[in-house]
Amino acid sequence: MKPRRPYLLRALHEWISDSGDTPHIVVDAEAEGVIVPRQFVKDGKIVLNISHSATQILKIGNDFVDFEARFNGRGQAVQVPVRAVLGIYARETGQGMMFPEGDAETDPSSDPASPQAPKPKGTTDKAKRPKLQLVK
Repeated sequence: MKPRRPYLLRALHEWISDSGDTPHIVVDAEAEGVIVPRQFVKDGKIVLNISHSATQILKIGNDFVDFEARFNGRGQAVQVPVRAVLGIYARETGQGMMFPEGDAETDPSSDPASPQAPKPKGTTDKAKRPKLQLVK
């Protein structure tokens, strides 16, 4: 199966935008292929406003999120591999989704939420679930 992250990213971007809110993505700025303004990276992560009003030529593809935006008044091209997107949320409400770290989406056996994945020994169904965290 194809990775689900780009499809979820596009769907959540549309849902947040249609709701009149501002979509932001949390990006692992240290991941390979990430092109972002480094002066805004904090603790290895960067939060980017990907609303239609804040970006130009926004493309959320299967492999990359590409757009142009202004940072401190200077235009810059931004390129983020979809695998480096850690989550997407609405700035106004905090509603959105955090994605599992790593490439678990391409290997169902490594995704603990996958029904095909064998459960590691000593774990129960009440294992800690990921939760959305607002990064400022």
